[in-house]
Formats: sequence, C-alpha cells, structure tokens
Amino acid sequence: MFEPFSDGYYLGELYVEPHDGDRAVIQQADHKAVNEQLYADNEGVERLDAPLVMKLDTAHFPVGGDEGVPSGTLAVPSELLDEQTASAREVFLADRERAMELLRYAGWEPTAGT
Repeated sequence: MFEPFSDGYYLGELYVEPHDGDRAVIQQADHKAVNEQLYADNEGVERLDAPLVMKLDTAHFPVGGDEGVPSGTLAVPSELLDEQTASAREVFLADRERAMELLRYAGWEPTAGT
C-alpha cells in the first residue's frame, strides 16, 4: 500500500473522499495492516490504536480506523480538502518516529492500557 519515499515518509495512493466526520479515517483492517507493516519494531507492533499520520497537499492529520470506510479509501473531513470531489490521490504517510513527533506536537499523548 505504501512504499518508502524519503527520510520520514512513505508514499501511497488512496481514493480520497470528503466526509462529514470530525477526523480522517481509513478502513479498520487497512489501518491495522499499515501499523503492522510500517510501525512495527523488532518485537512487533507497539500500539495498534495510535493514529497514523498522513499528509495530503500541505496538511498533516491523524488518521484512525473505521469499519464503515471501504478498503483503499481515505475519508477526510471536508474542511481539510481543497476540492470536494472524490479522486485517487498520492498520500504521504509519516514513518513511526515522525508520526509520534507530529502527534506529540499536536498534543496527543498515549494513555496507559489503550
């Protein structure tokens, strides 16, 4: 789904569509697969519940999983999109270290037991 692109990012193509939710989401199984593929350390995945961090155009945003989203689709709150039509788009995915840095900068803190 994603291939190495540069220091700190992977590049992939997803079908991007606007939605009325308050956060960006991809299909739950895709979310888990990306976590396992890209965010696992030598001992396995540290946190499957931590959001992925994607970049579309100039905006970075956390991405969660949702069973209601079709596989291969990134559903993004309308206010984060320049255009309001669904289309296949290149999407950047921050690597594990960069994602945690961006999440902490935005105020996200992992909670114990979740």
